[in-house]
Amino acid sequence: MLTIQSNVSLKPYNTFGIDATARYLVEVENEEDIQTLLQLPNTHSLPMLVLGGGSNLLLTQDFNGLAVKINLRGIQVVKEDQEHVWVRAGAGESWHGFVMHCVEKGWAGIENLSLIPGTVGAAPMQNIGAYGVEIKDTFDRLEAVQLSTGEKRIFTNADCRFGYRDSVFKNEVKGQYIISSVQFKLAKQPTFQVSYGDIQTTLTQMGVKELSIRAVSEAVIKIRRSKLPDPAEIGNAGSFFKNPEIPVSQYETLKAQYPTIPGYVINETTVKVPAGWLIEQNGWKGKRFGSIGVHTRQALVLVNYGGGKGADIQQLAYKIQNSVEEQFGIRLQTEVNFI
Repeated sequence: MLTIQSNVSLKPYNTFGIDATARYLVEVENEEDIQTLLQLPNTHSLPMLVLGGGSNLLLTQDFNGLAVKINLRGIQVVKEDQEHVWVRAGAGESWHGFVMHCVEKGWAGIENLSLIPGTVGAAPMQNIGAYGVEIKDTFDRLEAVQLSTGEKRIFTNADCRFGYRDSVFKNEVKGQYIISSVQFKLAKQPTFQVSYGDIQTTLTQMGVKELSIRAVSEAVIKIRRSKLPDPAEIGNAGSFFKNPEIPVSQYETLKAQYPTIPGYVINETTVKVPAGWLIEQNGWKGKRFGSIGVHTRQALVLVNYGGGKGADIQQLAYKIQNSVEEQFGIRLQTEVNFI
């Protein structure tokens, strides 16, 4: 039986800890709940906000609609062969919990994505990534329910049109589906990606002599904990901005002016520049404005120290975007979704 609550604070449902109110809130535990919800008479007349872990969300105002919290659980092996295992997880599973389950089982491919907040269902929407690995590398398929018809649809890797922190769910079909489960194709024999960031250095500091899935996962967790604030302690949504990809010619011009500017070659025409470096060069790192600010250890992270308003964080983000564009000629794009 679905229970629809009225005038509910969304503070527990977003990692920024913003105290915005939803006109209605319902929690769905399985696909039958989703179908029941879609058959209710007023469902389709209301704006809908689908909530996973609320870790990629900035609530800038109260939500005058229906917030739907996705709680679908379960992890199961669908099939396997000598080299791979296909694993399906409910959209409401904790992403980090799912990664840890796979690490324990010895299934490789997502260990670099350890400790990323949020849920399994939100992961493909954003094509989450870290340390040289993205969801698209192991994603097999997902099941989703179309809001307008209640029909189930399967999205393959190609259907999702994955890009850098991007997918079809942020563009062509935005707001049209609820993802119910996601399936991954993981390897029984790992191919390690440890060249990105501080992983190799951290593994050495940990005294790791022989690489393993567990060791890589532990190194990533160690790095993330040293750089990123725990949302349970300081409200945040992780990386607020995307790392911009710019033409090689623009990068070379900037390099002549700023010799220490880092860059990662994407291909022969494109270079990725760390947004955190650009923001830090602008003097924003560690700045505090009342209840909000820029994190002291990572300029890519905006924080709510307690009692902050989403609209104020949005304005801070605009100011950062403007100052970076003025100095470097690069307009930063946000990873976080504004509501």
